[in-house]
Amino acid sequence: MTTIKDVAHHAEVSVATVSRVINRNGYVNEDTRKKVEAAVDLLNYKPNSVARSLFKKQSKTIGIIVPDITNPYFPELVRGVEDYLIQKGFTTILCNSDEDPEKERLYLDVMKQKYVDGAIIVSNTIERDLIAEYDMPVVALDRSIHQDIPTFAIDNRSGGRKAAEHLLEVGCTRIGHIKGPDKVENSDNRYLGYIDVIKQQDWFLSSYVVEGNFDQKEAAKVTKELLQSHPEIDGIFAGNDVMALGALKAAESLNLNVPEDLAIIGFDGIDLTEMTKPELSTLSQPIYQMSREAAEALTALIEGKMVKEKENVFPSTLIKRQSTKR
Repeated sequence: MTTIKDVAHHAEVSVATVSRVINRNGYVNEDTRKKVEAAVDLLNYKPNSVARSLFKKQSKTIGIIVPDITNPYFPELVRGVEDYLIQKGFTTILCNSDEDPEKERLYLDVMKQKYVDGAIIVSNTIERDLIAEYDMPVVALDRSIHQDIPTFAIDNRSGGRKAAEHLLEVGCTRIGHIKGPDKVENSDNRYLGYIDVIKQQDWFLSSYVVEGNFDQKEAAKVTKELLQSHPEIDGIFAGNDVMALGALKAAESLNLNVPEDLAIIGFDGIDLTEMTKPELSTLSQPIYQMSREAAEALTALIEGKMVKEKENVFPSTLIKRQSTKR
């Protein structure tokens, strides 16, 4: 493996001169700079990133914390971040928190030790005071952390209203809701959007709402129990697409035809919704755009620039597919 000493020997300069050229730190005359750069290219020298990070207290690395990478929504979210950052010369470290505050603290400790330059965090449990302990730029994605931290998220309540209104428009007369976890911002707001619409109906019952924990198997179980308790339900709004997949499974187990017997709509717009049978209607988020803009804001903060908008709210788009086409 080529070392910095090899480059210095080939260019007939000191190691300190090679270091100044590589790090663009300090004066080096133009002829010498060209000799060093030519030696670097010829010998295919790769600077030691660990040593550079220790020296500069920077690593050109970004940390990403998400709740659960097995949820197909989060890989799509991370992809937009990663695509933008790689163009800017950053690599990424991906961490699954399981919404566990202790794991979040552990990951932040590791990031600090490795001089990670900043973090993009998807969390409903992390606190601003904890982030302040680590003295690094942070951007919140998908859900907010604090009003002082730039946030990139969807208008979840409006999306919840659109989903419930769509089910009414296609002729549903009793609509249930498979809710995400309590005290999770996007879960609660999607539920509130549903309530905004459904509370105006004289048939609404609180027992039409069950919790699916953003999990496919759990959603299948609670949806089956809901439909057995309330066979009059002919429409389901699931708080995310993964739970909508569970609702499809529950309908199949009860020999209910979708959408003839039961219309189902999800939320997020993940690619998997186009691969089901029937294809799932959903409230689609601009996942890629939202995540790229979050990454762009983080790199601006790392460079010491100001971020114009702290709260960046994106609209959802109703995607009508077979699961609600009556």
